[in-house]
Amino acid sequence: QVQLVESGGGLVQAGGSLRLSCAASGRTFSNYGMGWFRRAPGKEREFVAGINWSGSNTLLVDSAKGRFTISRDNAKKTVYLQMNSLKPEDTAVYYCAAAPGGGLGPYGYWGQGTQVTVSS
Repeated sequence: QVQLVESGGGLVQAGGSLRLSCAASGRTFSNYGMGWFRRAPGKEREFVAGINWSGSNTLLVDSAKGRFTISRDNAKKTVYLQMNSLKPEDTAVYYCAAAPGGGLGPYGYWGQGTQVTVSS
């Protein structure tokens, strides 16, 4: 198993930036693909970004392209989501997830989430 803890959320004005981090513990981090999801108030959880075990393959939801970047540091057992040009519609609880197969899903382990609030 792997345990995931997110950090880096907070309140930011529209146009600002945040970097989310997800620290993993447990089994070998580099065995897992990693992803970020979010759940906005009153909405379903949605996929935001994913990265494979080596970092050679990434995927972003269309609304995040050009603004968000996902990366990972296997030595630090951490995955990051750099979010720039934030919009009020990015307000959500952001969750980190791990995919045991090393690819871009399916995800079997989840963190507790970190709140991101973007004010207009």
